[in-house]
Amino acid sequence: MENTSISKPETRKNVALYLGLTLLFCLPVYYMCIRTGKLGGGAVSYATIVMWCPAIAALLTCRLRGIPISSLGWKWGLTKYQLLAYCIPLLYALVPYLVIWISGAGGFYNHEFVAEIGKGMGWDLPDGMVIVLYVLLMSSFGMVRSVGSALGEEIGWRGFLTPQLAKINSYTGTSLWMGVIWSLYHYPLLLFSNYNTGGPKWLALTSFTVMIFACCFIFTWFRLKSGSLWTAAILHASHNLFIQSIFTPLTVDKGHTNYYMDEFGIAVPIATVIVAYYFWRRRKELPEQRNEPPVSQTTITT
Repeated sequence: MENTSISKPETRKNVALYLGLTLLFCLPVYYMCIRTGKLGGGAVSYATIVMWCPAIAALLTCRLRGIPISSLGWKWGLTKYQLLAYCIPLLYALVPYLVIWISGAGGFYNHEFVAEIGKGMGWDLPDGMVIVLYVLLMSSFGMVRSVGSALGEEIGWRGFLTPQLAKINSYTGTSLWMGVIWSLYHYPLLLFSNYNTGGPKWLALTSFTVMIFACCFIFTWFRLKSGSLWTAAILHASHNLFIQSIFTPLTVDKGHTNYYMDEFGIAVPIATVIVAYYFWRRRKELPEQRNEPPVSQTTITT
């Protein structure tokens, strides 16, 4: 029969190697972001590079540790999970922004931003039509570009790391560990570059951390339930698209709006925590994760 006593130590080695490689690949990008104080880096932004470091680390770890690349969750899975993955970030982003706009904490809509969109697209249309067309195009074709960026992180975080952690942790433990790791990955960019909306750093750090931990409960649930990393890629892409490219640019700063909006204000993290709690309550629906050693490490005894 199979001897699986080495499976947990081997899984920990997989995780340690992966995290070490991810840090190694990210360090030069962190250095340039800290040195310039910006995420931009010319034709290819530093943000794009750092987002693909987790994927490169995952693929190299699989190669070095004899883990099949096919185990990263490339299959599409049930379409209903992909549709939910698209809609859930829209839900937890739209509701806070509606509260911000209606309460007057932030204004709707940014006339300068809408004018730039109309001019850039060559649309001689009323602002309302420009907004509608922009949202439609961004939420459809814009998702292609957004998925392309998010996929780099998700091949690593949810394709490789989440299933590895789930072999030696509960759903809650896996989500918490992912929250710690994913937060630390972002901190150099948040603290030392222009990756924030200009509000106080202490508030941005706190709000972003809460949101990241909450998102990990959502992402982990979908990854384990669907068996597909594409749910995470779509979740991540939808999150970035609606918050960073649609709702925040359409919002007018009323003086302290940065305290409430985007990933660095308090509104979106609160909404994300509520959604995360809903999925945490559904944790018993998840399939049990088995911790089995790679074929090359399995011994046969009689």
